[in-house]
Amino acid sequence: MTAHHDIGYRALFAHPELVRDLLAGFTPFKLFGGIALSCFKRINATYVSERAVRREGDMVWRVQLGAGLHVYVLLEFQASVEHLMAVRMQTYIGLLYQDLGKRHELRRGKLLPPVLPLVFYNGQRRWSASLDLAGVLMAAPAGLAPFQPAQRYVLIDQKRLDQSTLKTTANVLALLFRLELSSAPEVVEEIVPALITWLCARPQRGLRRSVARWANRVVERRSGKPGPFSLENMEEIADMGRKLLTWAEEFESIGFKKGRAEGKAEGKLIALRAMVDTLLRSRFGELPAPALQRIEQGTHAQLDRWFKRGLTAASLDAVFGDGEQ
Repeated sequence: MTAHHDIGYRALFAHPELVRDLLAGFTPFKLFGGIALSCFKRINATYVSERAVRREGDMVWRVQLGAGLHVYVLLEFQASVEHLMAVRMQTYIGLLYQDLGKRHELRRGKLLPPVLPLVFYNGQRRWSASLDLAGVLMAAPAGLAPFQPAQRYVLIDQKRLDQSTLKTTANVLALLFRLELSSAPEVVEEIVPALITWLCARPQRGLRRSVARWANRVVERRSGKPGPFSLENMEEIADMGRKLLTWAEEFESIGFKKGRAEGKAEGKLIALRAMVDTLLRSRFGELPAPALQRIEQGTHAQLDRWFKRGLTAASLDAVFGDGEQ
């Protein structure tokens, strides 16, 4: 049975933007960072062996690195440790090569393309399976060692990613991973405002929808309340701010220890202030000191008004409405 987290990640990584972010930001292979999105193509990940036994990999992408050079990226999503993952990856790679031949995608005499096998793991237990097939094979008798199979795969253990690295990684995946891993105050003050700003700035509706749905599921799982992210039109995007404030009040259940009413009001102001600051920086760059002071001293009503204006305003003057910064 397919785990719910698998479905969520498959929806995220159905977008070439996020596949590129994953490869460039969370693997050692930085060469993917400069590759155009048009060079990423998702291909069939269902193969049938010679015995008609149906096998499925989670996702396969073909990435064109240069003229005549393609790399196939096999993405496998795991919520639990699989002791024989290296065996499974070797099987998937063999079936992929076999499938390429059956579909006549290899010219006669042409060498097989390189493959990057990648396991994305978000389970609670630390990953303990061998990353190398040699780790699950018995030692071969003398003389047979050269004939034993070999296979390695790359592991991304999401729940054990370094927090400082996540903070310095400038892509939306880092924000989504931090949403799962960070403390409640950091989520309210930094991560959610940054995600809202990212959603506002992205014209691709399908990509925004996948990110918003995934983020809402994480928020609901952590807080027990519906997430604040919406995206269908500008009115709903503007309403995310109000949803965030309501949601922040309930954040105490996951560690936002502001039990009294005045504490909740303070938390709402902190969240709204961070949201306005993030939005305006994304639209107008570094903010001048007077603008920062106004945000810091703004009332709830002023901050709400500046956030709504900031979505479409042409300048900071238009945001603050009176020509002052």
